[in-house]
Amino acid sequence: MALLMLTTLPTAAAAAPDTVFFPSADGATEIVGYLFRPQTAGPHPAIVLLHGRGGPYSINVNKDCTLVSRTNPSATCNAGGLSKRHAMWGQYWADRGYFALLPDSFGPRGKAHGFGRFTHDDPDRADVNEKTVRPLDAKGALSWLRGQRDVQRNRIFLQGWSNGGSTALNVMQRQGAAASGYRAALVFYPGCGPAALLEQTLRSAAPITMLLGSDDEEVSPERCQDVARRSIAAGSRIDVVVYPGATHDFDDPGRNRQSNPANSTALRDATLRAIAAVDGLKD
Repeated sequence: MALLMLTTLPTAAAAAPDTVFFPSADGATEIVGYLFRPQTAGPHPAIVLLHGRGGPYSINVNKDCTLVSRTNPSATCNAGGLSKRHAMWGQYWADRGYFALLPDSFGPRGKAHGFGRFTHDDPDRADVNEKTVRPLDAKGALSWLRGQRDVQRNRIFLQGWSNGGSTALNVMQRQGAAASGYRAALVFYPGCGPAALLEQTLRSAAPITMLLGSDDEEVSPERCQDVARRSIAAGSRIDVVVYPGATHDFDDPGRNRQSNPANSTALRDATLRAIAAVDGLKD
């Protein structure tokens, strides 16, 4: 059984994804994105991956990164410098027949270095915030994917971590009852307070899976559960999973996080839940 469980875990990407560019729905920013492609003939479903407050790049390379754009490529903050988690999940989806698009919301706005822990009140984060800015990048990603020949237009999903998880919840709130948006969202340990979410009661016609660690040291799983309870009562479809003993970033495949057995257990379960949540949404 242990061997079987280990074989379900994704691995880091063997090769760097394609670098693509598309307009944010803010009407002003060209977003840099990293596209993981399935190796089989299409058309395929797709998923958009929303990074957290640290940005999409590894902390081993992003310290001195600022602007990342078509005209200002970075020597380190690029497709080859993605964090292990983003590379792992991108390849996970590609291996299962999904396009996976990871937009960089920070680099095109001169903040490719990302932000450290407990910096939510940093004024430098205002123009990349999860309530009014990053949802427009997700909207741009959805439009771009729908223009790709091999993408199934009505099977595009959303996945976000931490700040990106809050962004994903705000995307679903903005989408509301619309039938033409993201089909579902997978949300990992988001911030759920008033500073992070547009509303404390979510109203989404599309289903949401919320994955939380009981021992999260950065955000409150209890607050997210409160938001979920109110939202379910209001008619939203939200499945909440709380992993006992798991921390923030429990799905980071690095040795530090995975040395916690609770995080390893949560990662294995999260990969199974993720594919089950989206594979079940057929036409």
